Amino acid sequence: MAKKAMETHNLTVKQSYYCLFLSIFVIISFQASFSEAETHYHEFVIQAKPVKRLCRTHNTITVNGLFPGPTLEVRDGDTLVIKAINNAIYNVTLHWHGIRQMRNPWADGPDRVTQCPIQPGRSYTYRYTIENQEGTLWWHAHSRWLRATVYGALIIYPKLGSPYPFSMPRREIPVLLGEWWDSNPMDVLRLADFTGAAPNVSDAYTINGQPGDLYRCSKQETMRFPVDSGETILLRVINSGMNQELFFAVANHRLTVVAVDAAYTKPFTTSFIMIAPGQTTDVLLSADQTPAHYYMAAHAYNSANAPFDNTTTTAILEYKSAPCNAKKGKSSTPIFPQLPGFNDTNSAIAFTSRLRSPSKVKVPLQIDENLFFTVGLGLINCPNPNSPPLPGSKRNSFCS
Repeated sequence: MAKKAMETHNLTVKQSYYCLFLSIFVIISFQASFSEAETHYHEFVIQAKPVKRLCRTHNTITVNGLFPGPTLEVRDGDTLVIKAINNAIYNVTLHWHGIRQMRNPWADGPDRVTQCPIQPGRSYTYRYTIENQEGTLWWHAHSRWLRATVYGALIIYPKLGSPYPFSMPRREIPVLLGEWWDSNPMDVLRLADFTGAAPNVSDAYTINGQPGDLYRCSKQETMRFPVDSGETILLRVINSGMNQELFFAVANHRLTVVAVDAAYTKPFTTSFIMIAPGQTTDVLLSADQTPAHYYMAAHAYNSANAPFDNTTTTAILEYKSAPCNAKKGKSSTPIFPQLPGFNDTNSAIAFTSRLRSPSKVKVPLQIDENLFFTVGLGLINCPNPNSPPLPGSKRNSFCS
């Protein structure tokens, strides 16, 4: 009997030691994971700066004097602290497009939805943590049409020690597609509000802020991306335009889609992508063609019977070993890609229908929870001397 009691005691002690060891291991693992995470501090100064495009200079709203704005680079688990200082003449907020603001809605940024706008001469600090996300997202102004020029890439790398679910690229290039108006975008919106008509369409599309070779006064500033033969490049394509879906392609190169909106996909290869406003698409490109210069280009996909900007923006993929034109000392004319027609709905559907999860997902077929959402007017007073109040809101913010 005593021997049995002793064995029971020893077993209990072993179990206690095991539980203690497991607890210590979990705590150490958590602390190690926590210690790997970093906090990134940035200061975003929203200000007007002279920007010349299409032969004309405009006093353009920028961040830190850059157009497009700064690229934010973090890892999953990191925290971003961004002090936004408004030195512009307009109210402004900043939105972190696609970030899951877990228990942190006040950092999301929509003007009069989750916060009062930052008034001229004032500042506001956004603070949020990346939780279980990796891939390509972006940030932009969320006040009226300031988004036309106030935007930038937000790149989330995997945690240290966690690889991509595809072959490691040699280099990564953010490709921000945008729309450019040869006027103040806020005036474009103001005219539309006054007339009740749709806003005037853009005058150009851009790649990383530049219209490209096919527009007036733009050829010297066309974006160029040098590459080495044989390397693999990850293009992080972002449609940061205001309104327009776009077709995008690189001449003579196939694109392997590996992610959309910071979610990995089942890889597939295509000659073009179709990308909607606000969307991101990560594609792998192998520099496996004859060394030369190749256009990457984007133009509208527009199947509706409505006006649209029917121009094409370009950048140049330059093989470093490409021969130059000996007579002029310049490179030869880049090769142009074959893009679908602007109203080619079949191609648009064929592309989007190939987007798949990288693994099988079990979709619940039995509904056991019902959610009821309400939306109403908030009680937070948002004094805003520069804009009329929201109808019936007495300048209050919306909440849900």
